Amino acid sequence: MAAAVRILLKEGELPALLDDSHTALAIEEALPLEGVTNRWGEEVYFTIPVHVEEAPDARQDMSVGELGYWPVGAAFCIFFGPTPASTGPLPRAYSNVNPFGRIATGEDAAKGILAKVRDGEAVRVVAA
Repeated sequence: MAAAVRILLKEGELPALLDDSHTALAIEEALPLEGVTNRWGEEVYFTIPVHVEEAPDARQDMSVGELGYWPVGAAFCIFFGPTPASTGPLPRAYSNVNPFGRIATGEDAAKGILAKVRDGEAVRVVAA
């Protein structure tokens, strides 16, 4: 069963749904999470105190609004457009990430908030 969370940023709040994967359950158990944002193209990511191995369904090609966990950097990733690794308009992670959920608001609204995020801003993820 999907868990609902809220991603709290300086620019606004994003509701999201976590799936029922092992990664999502580990993240849900660690809530609330706090971090400092980093940008990589149209990806916002931040380190979290969750350590999960690469999942069997880990991949680089993501969709807009998808959430991924980067095992290499223990990072919570929010994809909202092309990254430096992209070859087209869709997000592509630097290396494999474990998909674990997605933003639960309209793509345009999410992009509007995420596009304003800068490196070094505070972020919180809390249960909804």
